Amino acid sequence: MLSRQQLRTEMRQRRQALSAATQHSAALALCQQILSQPDIMCQQHFALYLSNDAEINTSPLINALLNANKQLYLPVLHPFVSGYLLFQHYLPSMPMRTNKFGIAEPVWHCQHIKPVAELDVIFTPLVAFDDRGQRLGMGGGFYDRTLAPLNHLAAPARTPQLIGLAHNCQQWPELPIAPWDQPMAAIATPSHFWRFNAD
Repeated sequence: MLSRQQLRTEMRQRRQALSAATQHSAALALCQQILSQPDIMCQQHFALYLSNDAEINTSPLINALLNANKQLYLPVLHPFVSGYLLFQHYLPSMPMRTNKFGIAEPVWHCQHIKPVAELDVIFTPLVAFDDRGQRLGMGGGFYDRTLAPLNHLAAPARTPQLIGLAHNCQQWPELPIAPWDQPMAAIATPSHFWRFNAD
């Protein structure tokens, strides 16, 4: 069995090998997968991310959600607590900066932050996923740490839906799981939308 780090290397190579044409068509197909889910599209507050390192391109989905008058939020590195993310309101006209990982994020503004528990849907990046809804991230643990408090909410019905976004080629039969890994409620790829039990 491959280690978690070996899997990360394998899956990053898989997605980096995709042609520009494949990336483009995959991004459009992924967007349609999301738009065709009524229980998602009836929500209002969406956390997304800007794609990096050959991740499936979220730009078509971002544009579609903005056109549908949804409120969008992007992750920013927590300015005071290392290893955590905050989600900040996003519009294309807002000023952006490049963080220490070379990823664009909105310029920090405390009044534009949305508490995680008040988001309706959180789309997460991932390196690999399996058919149990398990997600393998890049290894920094930012999403796992940030989302962990949701496990203790008193009203699970109000918990944001956690949805991983990926290329088809990022599926793995069974991921090696760590205790801190946060499972997804759903995984969306260009060809499929998987839903998983909340428990």
